Amino acid sequence: MFLSDSKGISKILGIGIVAVVLVAAGLIYYTQSMGAEQPATITAGGASFPYPLISKWVSEYNKLHPAVQITYQSVGSGAGQNGLFAKTFDFAGSDAPLKDSQMEQNPGILHIPETGGGIVVAYNIPNIGSGMNLTADVIAKIFQGNITKWNAPEIAAINPALTLPDLNIVVIRRSDSSGTTNGFTSYLKNASSVWILGSGTTVNWPVGIGASGNSGVASTLQQTPGGVGYLEFFYAKNNSIPFAKVMNRNGQFVEPTLTSISGALGAAAPLLSSDVRASVVNMPGDGVYPISVFTYILVYKDLSYMPEAKAKAVANFLWWIIHDGQSYSESLLYPRLPSSVVTVAEANLKQLTYNGRPLL
Repeated sequence: MFLSDSKGISKILGIGIVAVVLVAAGLIYYTQSMGAEQPATITAGGASFPYPLISKWVSEYNKLHPAVQITYQSVGSGAGQNGLFAKTFDFAGSDAPLKDSQMEQNPGILHIPETGGGIVVAYNIPNIGSGMNLTADVIAKIFQGNITKWNAPEIAAINPALTLPDLNIVVIRRSDSSGTTNGFTSYLKNASSVWILGSGTTVNWPVGIGASGNSGVASTLQQTPGGVGYLEFFYAKNNSIPFAKVMNRNGQFVEPTLTSISGALGAAAPLLSSDVRASVVNMPGDGVYPISVFTYILVYKDLSYMPEAKAKAVANFLWWIIHDGQSYSESLLYPRLPSSVVTVAEANLKQLTYNGRPLL
């Protein structure tokens, strides 16, 4: 009886082990078939303009998807573009859309609008807070070195309520290849009749101190009495640096705020529906802040050159930022994408492929 029972027990145990193995195998198959997330490490970099928001996105996304590790280096739009071209960055941030010549030399790159913002003219003038009035022509003359004193007649004429000091103006501008520079100079090229330096991620500045990144401009400005510089709204507001009201196309001196910047991007949204790379500075409209821009994620359409798990992770992260990620924008002083621009971003992201198969 003992031997018989022993054999029966062994048989039952054997069946139980097989059952456990089959169940485990089934669970593994199920989780894989349901798209269980594979580990992926994503390296990206570029524009400093959206860096505070991108950092927040990376942090929040990692909480939801701990298997996906993302790093974003704030190195400027130009360096971001070059990193993408060399494929050392898996995607790049750029405030400046690629030129036709860059698109021809590096085919297959998509532009994904991710957020927008305002470029402010900030200054460090003793006893002068935010709200100084400036026009496009006055800004142009300051940054070209044609106006060199803060009490110059052209500045005083549009600021009758201010007692402006006899203080030298010190221009602070970007030293690196910068999408913020592109947005700022594109505005001056569009809005000022006296601007002669053209537009781009770099221009040949005749005057000024160079600083790297929006954070570099902010830091230099804080340490330079008489200084004036252009930087993204978040960096000025977050560092309590005074900034100007700028006259818009409707003839209004408009303070950069989340509301006035959002109004500009809403007015500009139809342009992106026609051409995602369209310039959107100096839009008309009451209460519209004129130096407002969109900023982009640049990514190759065909991601077959990287591991498939990474390609899927890149696609999923970019889809998340234009949807759920927008909920973090306004707390960091970036406007949410207008719904029509989200539609543009969705259409572009749906072009992402891996070995000919869509990733989304």
